[in-house]
Amino acid sequence: MSERGSTDRRRRASRPASRPRLTTRLSVQPGTRLILWLHVAVILAGLVALGLSGVEIGPSWLDGAGAVAIGTTYVWILAARTGGQVLVFVPLALAVGLVAVVLDNGVLRSGTAVMTSAAGAALGVMVTVPAPRFLSAAREVVVALLVAGVGAVASVGFEPRLTLERFDYATLAVSLGLVFALVYRLGAGLHGLGTRGLVIVVGGGLTLAVAMAYAELLRRYGTPGLVHSAFDAVHWMRDHLGASPRPLQALLGIPALTWGCHQRARRRQGWWACAFGVTATAPVATLVMDPALPLVELALIEVYTLLVGLAIGFVVIRLDLALTGSRGRGARRAEEATAVRPEPVRTAALL
Repeated sequence: MSERGSTDRRRRASRPASRPRLTTRLSVQPGTRLILWLHVAVILAGLVALGLSGVEIGPSWLDGAGAVAIGTTYVWILAARTGGQVLVFVPLALAVGLVAVVLDNGVLRSGTAVMTSAAGAALGVMVTVPAPRFLSAAREVVVALLVAGVGAVASVGFEPRLTLERFDYATLAVSLGLVFALVYRLGAGLHGLGTRGLVIVVGGGLTLAVAMAYAELLRRYGTPGLVHSAFDAVHWMRDHLGASPRPLQALLGIPALTWGCHQRARRRQGWWACAFGVTATAPVATLVMDPALPLVELALIEVYTLLVGLAIGFVVIRLDLALTGSRGRGARRAEEATAVRPEPVRTAALL
């Protein structure tokens, strides 16, 4: 019996340890669950109000009420997620939204719409969780885009009186500033960057600057032939594919968010890559705001952009693992099994 017992103990000791798993389940604490359902109920009610207003059913104030409800709730969730002062920011957001709708002032409506879309873009990045594998990283990108999409729909309810170009730049600038301020805290400040983080920030910043400068130069000073060539390619894709992907989202935003979530399962510097993911979530508001864009084409644009961005993100992850990790499928599986850097669940505060 003693020999059999020692043999069983040796077998149990030789078995591989159960693989730790990252949890992304919703928190089941009673207080958290109640607040969560309150958030969901208010957001759904806001979407219903905006939908009824869109088909001209109900009173004229429905769109403003839905926009205020979603915008205030998004500020609430963002403040709670990032450790902000909920009791300060939520009443302030509610007051600003109500004043903009009641006074019907163009400047206030436009500013509140930008604030709502920027909050949605930032929240889309902040609600993501670490992803040890590519498929889970792709799931986080989809979650981020859906969250940003709801915020974009809410911003339409404020009826901003800005051109699409100005609205696009304003939303991107505000959301970038907000996310980088939050990531500065989550990523342990500049001294926590390290070599990898520095490469991420410099490379992402240069890519963003070049993309924005090229688009602006092309729009203002591009030769007619070059401009027509670019638009011919877009028109060809629209005619044959139904839509064309958005370059900034596909080339920078989605790959950065995919790689960032993958990195966050291993090291804190992944937050700096996620910060550039706001270039994927912020432009969603401009697409939703465009009245000339049919709903089917809008959906196809996001689908094509997502597919291209995820393909680039997959290549970036594989290159990163090939250069810094172990080679071989077995080594990659072992590395994924140990990629369990702790982070709070999706509904808990990050700080």
